[in-house]
Amino acid sequence: MKQLLDILKGLEIKETIGSLNKEISSVCFDSRTVNKNSLFVATKGTQVDGHQYIKTAIELGATAIVCEKLPKKLEKKVSYLKVENSQFALGEIASLWYDEPSKKLKLIGVTGTNGKTTIATLLNQLFTNLGYFTGLISTIENKIGAQSIKATHTTPDALSINKLMSDMVENGCEYCFMEVSSHALHQGRTAGLDFDGGIFTNITHDHLDYHKDFPSYIKAKKIFFDNLKKEAFALTNLDDKNGMIILQNCKAQKYSYSIQSLGDFKARIIENQINGLNLIIDEQDVWFRLTGSFNAYNLLAIYGTATILEQEKQEVLSVLSNLHSVNGRFDHFLSPEGIVAIVDYAHTPDALLNVLKTINDIKQGAERIITVVGAGGNRDKTKRPEMAMIAADYSDQVILTSDNPRFEKPDDIIEDMKARLNHKQGLKTIAISKRDEAIKTAFAMANPKDFILIAGKGHETYQEIEGVKYHFDDKEVITNLFNKN
Repeated sequence: MKQLLDILKGLEIKETIGSLNKEISSVCFDSRTVNKNSLFVATKGTQVDGHQYIKTAIELGATAIVCEKLPKKLEKKVSYLKVENSQFALGEIASLWYDEPSKKLKLIGVTGTNGKTTIATLLNQLFTNLGYFTGLISTIENKIGAQSIKATHTTPDALSINKLMSDMVENGCEYCFMEVSSHALHQGRTAGLDFDGGIFTNITHDHLDYHKDFPSYIKAKKIFFDNLKKEAFALTNLDDKNGMIILQNCKAQKYSYSIQSLGDFKARIIENQINGLNLIIDEQDVWFRLTGSFNAYNLLAIYGTATILEQEKQEVLSVLSNLHSVNGRFDHFLSPEGIVAIVDYAHTPDALLNVLKTINDIKQGAERIITVVGAGGNRDKTKRPEMAMIAADYSDQVILTSDNPRFEKPDDIIEDMKARLNHKQGLKTIAISKRDEAIKTAFAMANPKDFILIAGKGHETYQEIEGVKYHFDDKEVITNLFNKN
């Protein structure tokens, strides 16, 4: 139990009705979790408006309500607090409810379109290997030390984030590395968190179904850096055209990393092969197990972050050189016949382009590239034709297929992807809506030494169709195919 007044510190309240001197048993934004003496925060989501459930919450025992619009009928024994934005208020309240756990950790956030998962996950592995007890909040999994907790969102809701961090503190974690999505920033899920550093990877075409236009997407990302404290650091990708724009108005100490220009942390690619990268970083010649120029940027961001956090450079490079790729990020498999299959999470035009460029770079002769790719349903439709065109331009054969169709028909999504293909691109493109059949067809088309790229789902082990998640694993399908032959 906590005093209501204690969990409202610093919160900008436009209007208060009722007493603030009462004990609160829990904080909720889902009326189904309300119990006696709860504080219910009525948030406006993309699908549901919590204000519709204020009456239900009170009936279930809520004695305090945070909302943007007061109900017409007010209950005498209930306290009402009107705020400008209840989503951001929830973040502030959640932090205080769990005794501000982010202030007891060195919290590092990673944001951008691509690379967030790799950077956050490998930072966590790096610092673990350097002897620290760490926590991770990411798309693939959340971790407290060695304990893995299933992730449901790239960035969880504000209550879940603070609960996770509270558990990290209780278990002795010193660092927490966290993916920060644009949705989470726009929805205030990170409000109230005390970040010690932020990393910007890049910003490309994605999530325009939610943000509506590119400037709004950039604005959402900027929220993170605009709110960093002056004692924190902000590390940006200088080679991204928006890298410095993101840091405008940022009060934190600014650093940059670059491969193409003069950043504070710079790398040069010497060799790029299927089994790794040879880079020069800080005049050190190092072989890494990760592949592709996009991973050169990821490794440089990780190295720069560790250096800013005063870790010994040589030891950092030594540990980094032995780390493996993150699950579902350029995972490659070799068939008995010598066919190379690559499973990658690439689900944006830029990510797909990076992976295909990498495969083209590591080709040694006349090997063909066969790409299997789809696009998610009920998501940004404008990127669908972009992805199909990129696949056709950088592949010898393209199979358009289903990804997570959600509540759309796979064939309709595929038609959207095909819409802007020119004659040449169309000749090398076929459509097979069933994903397993598409992968099997790619394998049947492939000759020894050819590359098959299976893009879009990476680490995911399901397909989401009509609101139901069915088991489906790209790696499982390709492994079974390889083992049968």
